Amino acid sequence: MYGEDREACDREREEVRRVLSNVSNILLNGCDLILDRTFDRIGFNRIDDDVFRKLVKARSAYPTSKAATVEYLKNHFDEDVDLSEIYRYLDKLSDHQHEIVQDISVRHTSKLFGGNIGVLFYDVTTLYFEADYEDELRKAGFSKEGRHSNPQIILGLLVSLGGYPLAYCIHEGNKYEGHTMLPTINEFVSKYGLENFVVVADSGLMNNASISELETHGYKYIIGAKIKNESQEVKNWILEQPKRDCQMVEYDKEGGRRLLIGYTDDRAKKDAYNREKGIRRLEKAYKHGALTKGNINKRGYNKFLSQDVYAAYHNLWHVERAFRIAKSKIEIRPMFHFTRKRIEAHICICFVALKVYKELERMLKVSEIKMSVDKVLALAKTITTIQIKLPLNKEVYTQTMLMARHQKIAKLFDEEFWGTQ
Repeated sequence: MYGEDREACDREREEVRRVLSNVSNILLNGCDLILDRTFDRIGFNRIDDDVFRKLVKARSAYPTSKAATVEYLKNHFDEDVDLSEIYRYLDKLSDHQHEIVQDISVRHTSKLFGGNIGVLFYDVTTLYFEADYEDELRKAGFSKEGRHSNPQIILGLLVSLGGYPLAYCIHEGNKYEGHTMLPTINEFVSKYGLENFVVVADSGLMNNASISELETHGYKYIIGAKIKNESQEVKNWILEQPKRDCQMVEYDKEGGRRLLIGYTDDRAKKDAYNREKGIRRLEKAYKHGALTKGNINKRGYNKFLSQDVYAAYHNLWHVERAFRIAKSKIEIRPMFHFTRKRIEAHICICFVALKVYKELERMLKVSEIKMSVDKVLALAKTITTIQIKLPLNKEVYTQTMLMARHQKIAKLFDEEFWGTQ
């Protein structure tokens, strides 16, 4: 190039160098921006607490120990948080935040359903600790994770249709899980004045006494039932019914209770597959001389007979999925805390992170962004924001850099989008 063209190119290069020389910071904060907006949209910004916000975002984007969280916040967001500050914060968090976060979550969820939540799903899980001793909260008990010798806690979770978390409760690890539901339901109903709603729970949480108590309170309910627990008369009646896909039949029981029995071809195929799988496992064990009476009771027929039965409460998967998200995405466990206050604080943070996850999932659906939350956050982790300090007036100009690969989630960085959804 010669003459004017060359001079123009030189001026252009100089302008670029001048701009770059004024870059004051580069933040890898795509996740941070999305999670901040989701956090605020739910209403958690009502909690004017910067440390709490940071811990929830870190739990959502990079679930790990609190020590590793400190490094994550520094490396990705240039935010200095002292580890001892976090631990001191956890010691005081559980005193006031539990009720506040539940209230915010309930009010937001109620708004999604036009002011009427309608259905309450309840279930429990166990969270174990790598420890050799028990205390007043962490106790050995029946473990859903097969860790019967480890101390654990019981976590109860109440969610709405769609799996939006409403409330949670923490209990000693050796408590009978069936005694955790009614107090949680009663407190929730009393606090929020629910009137027309249905309680949905797994059969393992209820016995006849518990069901009677539900009826005493006037609660409508759907509880799973097992054929093997019914009378021979009921069993015979069920087996006599024609098996048609998507069929639902009803049996009137005493006391105004109704037994609903559903049948689908898909479930029948799945159960048949599981039975065949169980038989092959037994045959293999028999050929190797490893089959005993104990094996049959523990691993064989009993296990698969229970899978032959399911009730008309398929939407209970909402709370089951909420637990899966909490364990696999938010990594509620393993826990690296041992005092009651810090355990309760950790659960509180995870509850809010679960709510943020579910709201972001909903936003992706209504905005027709056909990506999972995990994939969106993974892509957002590659988005940077550049800060340029203007040399004359010292103002800082900020620009989030969206490349071609980021365009599929570009609307998540549009302020107008968050104001209209």
